[in-house]
Amino acid sequence: MTGRPIRVLILGGTAEARELAQLLDEDDDFAVLSSLAGRVANPRLPVGQTRIGGFGGVDGLTAFLSGIDVLVDATHPFAATISRHAAAAAQRTGTPVFAVVRPQWSAAPGDRWTRVPTVAAAATELSARRGGTAFLTTGRQDVHAFAALDAWRFLIRVVDTPAGSLPKRHTLIHDRGPYLIGAETALLRENAVDVLVTKNSGGDLVSAKLEAARMLGVEVVMVDRPPRPGVPTEPSAASAHARLRADL
Repeated sequence: MTGRPIRVLILGGTAEARELAQLLDEDDDFAVLSSLAGRVANPRLPVGQTRIGGFGGVDGLTAFLSGIDVLVDATHPFAATISRHAAAAAQRTGTPVFAVVRPQWSAAPGDRWTRVPTVAAAATELSARRGGTAFLTTGRQDVHAFAALDAWRFLIRVVDTPAGSLPKRHTLIHDRGPYLIGAETALLRENAVDVLVTKNSGGDLVSAKLEAARMLGVEVVMVDRPPRPGVPTEPSAASAHARLRADL
């Protein structure tokens, strides 16, 4: 123990980050600061102290870590850039670091998955087909990859409206999880969805769409996660809190 609370910086924006912030806020041995990228107009804010916005790359995060005892990367599994920056900045400063990485989804009996390495590869996969209706849930920053696929009608679910190019035939659905299996099944059925395109983000908040696709026999084009930097990981907020307490 240092005689003062351990200063923890959580790189957040996920349910796990909010849960960990709650656990640390209730623990007198820690002082927690959560950082959000600011890409969502009205983000769900964690309890405790919060900052919103980037750090200015590895150099900026390195400087910021001068007042931090432990860095926790609890960003989205597809937030590859900030995860790389976190690992590099922690190495420069000698700051202890680990990541909270929720388990990936795995195909279950009855699933019809085609796995692809990137969103661009998912668009290429659709371009090789004759067309139909695709339910796109990869996030607003990736919609532009599908803009030229005129043979497809897209049902696009986002929190905020995409800023880039959009497919010629599309319908935007502004919503955020958690989602229920009944509503997801109805959405796929009523829109005659042929293919669900999604990222392997894992977790329970948005997994109902996969169950609905399985029930209806809808094919899934699943984008694999990008490689992660070589830092230790924990699968949940609870295990992350336990790790921090064990290191006191």
